[in-house]
Amino acid sequence: MILPQKIKIYQVDAFTDKLFSGNPAAVCVLDSWLSEELMQAIGTENNLSETAFLVPKGSDFEIRWFTPNVEVDLCGHATLASAFVLFNVLNYPSPVIKFYSRNSGLLTVEKKEEMLFLDFPTDTLTAITEEQQNTAVEKCIGIKPIALYKGKADYMAVIDSESTLRSLQPDMRAVGKLNARGLIVTAKGDEADFVSRFFGPQSGVDEDPVTGSAHTTLLPFWAAKAGKNKFTAKQLSQRGGLLSCEFKNDRCIIGGKARLYMIGEINLN
Repeated sequence: MILPQKIKIYQVDAFTDKLFSGNPAAVCVLDSWLSEELMQAIGTENNLSETAFLVPKGSDFEIRWFTPNVEVDLCGHATLASAFVLFNVLNYPSPVIKFYSRNSGLLTVEKKEEMLFLDFPTDTLTAITEEQQNTAVEKCIGIKPIALYKGKADYMAVIDSESTLRSLQPDMRAVGKLNARGLIVTAKGDEADFVSRFFGPQSGVDEDPVTGSAHTTLLPFWAAKAGKNKFTAKQLSQRGGLLSCEFKNDRCIIGGKARLYMIGEINLN
């Protein structure tokens, strides 16, 4: 493999309409795949919750995502950031971009004016009954959840209110011991339909600012509970994020805006 000497890198704040909020992601558009070791090293060096790598596949793209610690199967905000770069910096001509993920299949992003809409597969939830529950999640967040579910990657705990969610101070060491990518905690919103926070020290991110992929877990729950399929959602991290969501049974449509923060080069000399 002949390595490029320089790689163009873009940093984008996703799920926000203003800089210094939402979730920052790095995006690298490659001619061909780098080694996993090098992509992980770049993800670690960037020290953002995700770095996305893209390789053209005809008019479409293959995509992979790396946290500072690991490669992940699915990432919403870095896919949104990737689409933003392709649409707004690299002038991708079609209103829909197709991304192919080795572990999550076909993912599309559609541009409608300033909004970008992810089309992601819906998670599968398994309710954990009170008889089955142990104290692990309660130890993580300091309160007993109203309900607890396990998705393909994460635990999801439902609690009583937005104010309780805002005040949570999780035990990150306990969260890191959960057999999962991370822990979603959610409640009914005061202004938004629902609110959430996401904790993922297992992946090197104690609290993720805005987690698009977590909404593939959140949407089927809130759709069943609220009896509707369109939602406004907020992630209550310090940076915060806004999402416009629609539940379509086996697919979740997750929309947001993004802003370009930086364009640079990675020097591999």
